[in-house]
Amino acid sequence: MAVLFDLDGTLIDSVADIHRLSNAALAGEGLAPLGLETVRGFIGRGVPHLVARLLAAHGIADPERAARMAALIAGSYDDAVELTQLYPGVRDAVAGLQAQGHALGVCTNKPASAARAILRHMGLLDAFPVVIGGDSLDLRKPDPAPLLATWRACGAGPAVYVGDSEVDAACAEAAGLPFILYEHGYRQIPAEALPHAAILGDFADLPETVARLLPAPRA
Repeated sequence: MAVLFDLDGTLIDSVADIHRLSNAALAGEGLAPLGLETVRGFIGRGVPHLVARLLAAHGIADPERAARMAALIAGSYDDAVELTQLYPGVRDAVAGLQAQGHALGVCTNKPASAARAILRHMGLLDAFPVVIGGDSLDLRKPDPAPLLATWRACGAGPAVYVGDSEVDAACAEAAGLPFILYEHGYRQIPAEALPHAAILGDFADLPETVARLLPAPRA
């Protein structure tokens, strides 16, 4: 059995670092900075989408500028860890799931190297031998392909996906996996409006929630 996770807005609160990188990219193009809450709404669909939204906020659609900004952000992502924090209870929940024998994986739209870098910084990389990022395949979430690739790499058995956003909910639904919605992430609509098997308010409750959704097989 496997527990698969989104990263930004689920395991980690990374909005401050992404906000910093975003405004650095805007400054490089001579554009005014955007507020943190504005940038928060752009997170979750990968770097190309983030850059497109940053430029759109300034009324700009320019592929050349977008390419420069995406390159700057992608080139700095691996080091964007200073302001990022684990959500409360994540470390203990991960340890508890490992103790229960679950395979663990991460499926994120963040570039894979940046995802591994931040997990390494948090001391959790060894807990997640499978990391599929937004650049691992030709497709990104909400297409189910990245999540299904993560699921297969974790054994292709019973599994759940833990995420925080509309993108994650749609991806899990398309992949046919039960979705646990972490309610303190970056979603833009009410939790009740998203398809989910459970809502998670506290990571201390995650092992029990997983046990309810993925009961141990009978002897």
